Amino acid sequence: MIGWLQKYGLYIAWVQALAALLGSLYFSEVVGIPPCTLCWYQRILMYPLVVIIAVGIIRKDKGLPFYVLPLSIPGMVIAFYQHLLQVGIIPEALAPCGIGVSCAEKTWSVFSFVTIPLLSTIGFAIITLLMVNYLRSKE
Repeated sequence: MIGWLQKYGLYIAWVQALAALLGSLYFSEVVGIPPCTLCWYQRILMYPLVVIIAVGIIRKDKGLPFYVLPLSIPGMVIAFYQHLLQVGIIPEALAPCGIGVSCAEKTWSVFSFVTIPLLSTIGFAIITLLMVNYLRSKE
């Protein structure tokens, strides 16, 4: 299992980044859910990962995690913060979204706890863990 993950981990990270990009565009452009401020920050951190990971795979760049982790870790933190806002653990008064769409409003959910920010947190976490695994396998 670990050998398989080391062999295909970068490809899985790229597919995850691509799925997150397409998913966010689906929610905003097809479903019609406008992104809030925190959603935009997450997009800013996720979208370049599709290209960065692809180029790293093509070039067989052993330093790829050093380009990906500075985007994936803050993205994971922002997404988790927004998830905590939406489930009420962090008070809405601490939401950075003052104008426009509320960052604390649940605009979509499944089973009342799977929200868009939770999906984003999971996506960033998968990419982060795969990059850390890749780093460890190269030591």
